Amino acid sequence: MRKQLTDLRKAMNKAGITWYLVPTDDFHASEYVGEYFMCRRYLTGFTGSAGVALVGMDWAGLWTDGRYFLQAGMQLQDSGFTLMKSGEPDVPTLQAFLKEKLRAGDVLAFDGRTVTAAACEQYRTIATERDASVRTDPDLVGEIWPDRPALSAEPVFELDLKYAGKSRQEKLRDVRVKMREAGADVLVLSSLMDICWLMNIRGNDVACTPVVLSFALITASEATLFVNPAVIDAQIRAHLAGDGVRIAPYGEIADAVKSIPAGKTVMMNLNTVNSALYDAVPEGVTVLDKPEPTGLMKAIKNPVEVANFRAAHVKDGVAVTRFMYWLKKNVGKIPMTEISAAEQLEAFRKEQPGYLGPSFHPIMGYGPHGAIIHYSATPESNAGIEPRSLLLSDTGGHYLEGTTDITRTFAMGPVTDEERRMFTLVLRGHLKLGAAKFRHGCSGLSLDYLAREPLWALGLDYNHGTGHGVGYVLSVHEGPQAFRWRASDFRRIQALEPGMITSDEPGYYAEGRFGVRHESLTVVCDTETTAYGRFLHLEYLTLVPFDLDAVDPSLMTAEERALLNDYHRQVRETLTPLLPAEEAAWLREATREI
Repeated sequence: MRKQLTDLRKAMNKAGITWYLVPTDDFHASEYVGEYFMCRRYLTGFTGSAGVALVGMDWAGLWTDGRYFLQAGMQLQDSGFTLMKSGEPDVPTLQAFLKEKLRAGDVLAFDGRTVTAAACEQYRTIATERDASVRTDPDLVGEIWPDRPALSAEPVFELDLKYAGKSRQEKLRDVRVKMREAGADVLVLSSLMDICWLMNIRGNDVACTPVVLSFALITASEATLFVNPAVIDAQIRAHLAGDGVRIAPYGEIADAVKSIPAGKTVMMNLNTVNSALYDAVPEGVTVLDKPEPTGLMKAIKNPVEVANFRAAHVKDGVAVTRFMYWLKKNVGKIPMTEISAAEQLEAFRKEQPGYLGPSFHPIMGYGPHGAIIHYSATPESNAGIEPRSLLLSDTGGHYLEGTTDITRTFAMGPVTDEERRMFTLVLRGHLKLGAAKFRHGCSGLSLDYLAREPLWALGLDYNHGTGHGVGYVLSVHEGPQAFRWRASDFRRIQALEPGMITSDEPGYYAEGRFGVRHESLTVVCDTETTAYGRFLHLEYLTLVPFDLDAVDPSLMTAEERALLNDYHRQVRETLTPLLPAEEAAWLREATREI
């Protein structure tokens, strides 16, 4: 049993706490978190990016998803934690487990700053039903963590107008219009992506997400950015002040919320605002639980952002195409593993000007690992890549000009008939969605079928969404739009608008054998307006070949072959002048017409 678990139970006993919950989140419900917030990792020894630990006096468990079953199983050995495989048969959800285990008089506790207000309300409801109680004040892991890292305090940089395309003043004006329309006097922003987009700033406080630890409070006449003052230099501070933005210490946000006068209406998204901030709202202040008005604004990229995105994808296309060439030339000739391949791709990206870093941890899955949808290689699982079968590579990067996210599945040598067939069926769905022309007002719910149809026709499917929005040098996963087939997958159904950037990524996964996924980013564009309405279409931003060594043209219609040939022609014409001669010659063959 880990000493950390023993120490936590001593602290729980001293504080009169029956169950203690340790999530992965920071104070902002971020997808990725900094070292200071890795309490769950410190407590359990599990290093994956997703999971929730629950500790009782006689039992402790960790819930995580299928990406991490193998890794968590190894890392939790002799830890005192039971692995709870989320989504598996007979494994209760955390909420169902609490409903069963909580007894009258029990106290469920957690650091309320790391649990959203919406989740906290669920726990409170469960506790009330069981005659138990909830405490949100203790940070018990922080108490027992003697060498806890400090909060990140990386320098802030401004995103120049030539990248942002819209000034802070314009964005604040637009936000205030939405506040008035909603009847809100105050807006509390907790999402780091929304704050950085609004303020045209970026940082390095969260891995893979260039954001700044901060909160924002907006009124009709004032805007306050709560941030560590040391991370903002004099020039940026002056620019912010010139645009009417006041700087206040990061830790003062709760006091600012407590000081909102009675009779006011405060807008906050309870799915991103933490429960400590929600609980700080005074009596007599109305809470308006709505998505941040900045959410849709940042999802609809302005023309400058779209143009920059195109430039970023040319750079990324060069890097990933060079990686594809490197794989083909060297497999079976030099030692090659999932981790070393990911490192090589990162090296190619680093050669591109304006590159800032990866937009998420790389997914490089060879053979059976390709069937694990969000596999991430570890030293324990790192597989050698051999000159046969398929390698699934899902990676992305942040450039000053934009963010990329691309999956290509590569034939590392001879492939089986089944691998070739599934590679081609998934590619057909990818091309069908990419070629969509549709009425304005359609959502991803309307279009998802195009990507799944080749698989559904055979009674096959993939167990993930077909596409997610992408932020501008922010989070690689951004709402509110998405390609999904179930209405229940949407908190609210968002129509697709020109300027939205969304991934197109169908897949197929043969457990224990191989996986296929093809992912490109698309931008929604206007097509035409007719007597029947306004029509839109998707254009690909991603510029990297699909591996023709794994394509069976006989399974494709003439229209689908033409779509692939047209795409490859665009890749060839754009990238060939930017590659060394040998690689350019290879690209011409790799994008040949079929």
